[in-house]
Amino acid sequence: MASTIAVIVREDPRKSHRPVEALRIALGLAAGEHNVTVVLLDDAPLLLADDTDDLVDVDILEKYLPSFKQLAIPFVITTNTDHLENVLPGLSVQKQSRDAVQRLIATADHTLVF
Repeated sequence: MASTIAVIVREDPRKSHRPVEALRIALGLAAGEHNVTVVLLDDAPLLLADDTDDLVDVDILEKYLPSFKQLAIPFVITTNTDHLENVLPGLSVQKQSRDAVQRLIATADHTLVF
């Protein structure tokens, strides 16, 4: 049976390479028999913005995003996220309440936090 994995990204992608690294790990996990969901909190939704000039490792991020589109790996952001006005087209992005995000994390078989 496939495991559910929540990859939670909280760090600011303008200040750290860890958010892009978290996406790389999520892609690796999704290549197996796992159901992976990427939860973007705080400033992490900037990873999905159409303007990524300020992000650390943007060249690597641009290589990963097409795979997220192709595999339809879902991204979850909170409904009160004000960082994300223009999302790159083709990504599976769901806005959910903080309570729904907490339930998603609580019910996942495994979580990784970055």
